[in-house]
Amino acid sequence: KLVFSTSYILFVDKRSIGSIVQFMKDDHRNSILLAVPAAAYSLQMSLEYVALENIDASVFSVLVQTKLLATASFAVFLMGKTIKKIQVISLVLLTAGVMLCNMKNQNVVLTEEEEKGRMTGMMATLGIALSSGFASVYTEKVIKAQRNNNVARQNYSLAYMQVQLALVSLVIIGLYACIKDYDAIVTGGLFQNFNMGAFFSIFNSAIGGLIVAAVLKFADAVLKGYATAISVILTGVLSMVMFGTRLPINYFMGIINVVCAVLLYNARDLDRNMCGSNPSK
Repeated sequence: KLVFSTSYILFVDKRSIGSIVQFMKDDHRNSILLAVPAAAYSLQMSLEYVALENIDASVFSVLVQTKLLATASFAVFLMGKTIKKIQVISLVLLTAGVMLCNMKNQNVVLTEEEEKGRMTGMMATLGIALSSGFASVYTEKVIKAQRNNNVARQNYSLAYMQVQLALVSLVIIGLYACIKDYDAIVTGGLFQNFNMGAFFSIFNSAIGGLIVAAVLKFADAVLKGYATAISVILTGVLSMVMFGTRLPINYFMGIINVVCAVLLYNARDLDRNMCGSNPSK
C-alpha cells in the first residue's frame, strides 16, 4: 500500500517525495492518533485469514456487512450522531438477513470440530466488523477534530493519508512480527514461504487502499452502497461456481435482506426520489 500510494502521488498527483515528508512533518500529531485505526486495520487483515479458513466466502461476505451496525453504533456513542429512521429500518433488515444466512441447514450434519471451526470463523468475522466500524468512526472523528490545524488538507490528496496510515501500520505490524516471530524471521528471513498466492493477497490489499481513496473522493455513498450490494451477490455466485458451495434457500432470502439494507442505509432523500415530491411546494 505504501508503494502504490507513493506511486500515485508521484505519477498521478505529479508531486515529489519531499511533499510527503512535508505532509508528515506538518501532520505529525495525526500520525500518532492514527496508530489506533492502523492497529485496527492490521487486526482486520489477520482476522480475515482466520475467518476464511473456517467459513465459506459467501457467508463471510454477508456476515461482514454487520460493520454497518457497528459503524452506526460507534457513530452514535463516539460522535453523537443521530440515526435516520430509514437507517434504523435498514439495520433491522441487515440483522434479519445475517440471521437467515447463518441458519443451520438441517440436511447437513457438522462434526464437533467443524462446528467449532464455523463458530471461530463467525466470531472472527464479527471481530472484523466491530474493528472496521470503530476504525472508520475514530478516523472520521480525528480528521474533523484536526480541521483547524496548520495542515491545508485541500493541498493534499487522500493518497497522502494512505501513506500516513501505511507507515504507522508498518511500524505496528513490524513490532508485532518481531515479538511473535523473531526467531523464525532471523532463521528463514522475512520472505520465507512467500509464493504467488501471498503476492496476490498483498496486491489485492494494497490496491484496495487506493480504490477506497478513489471511492471517497469521486463517488458518493449511494454508489458505494450499490458496489457493496453487487459484491455480496457476486461473492455468493462465485463461491458456488468456483468452490461448489451449496447455498440453501434461506441464504438467498438473507442476501436479499442484506442487499436491501445496504442500499437503504446509504440512500439519500429516499422519500423525495421515490415519491417525486417537490421540497419547494
